[in-house]
Amino acid sequence: MWHNNRTVVQTYTHASSQFAWANIDDGIGWKRIKTGAPDGVNNLFVIMNVAKANGRKVNVDIDDDGFITTAYLL
Repeated sequence: MWHNNRTVVQTYTHASSQFAWANIDDGIGWKRIKTGAPDGVNNLFVIMNVAKANGRKVNVDIDDDGFITTAYLL
């Protein structure tokens, strides 16, 4: 399900290559970036951090299992 024009409130990562999270506003809360490809996790995590650091909004797709699968920086 797409959530448009959202604010990234916080981000979190761990030393492992596929353990990254973003806290999205409006009650969405902490969501983990879907694992499977380290580059994909890293790319989405970079988008979340750029949004947070620069006050930019994102459109984010969260799958039925609650994982972030796609994001667009606005």
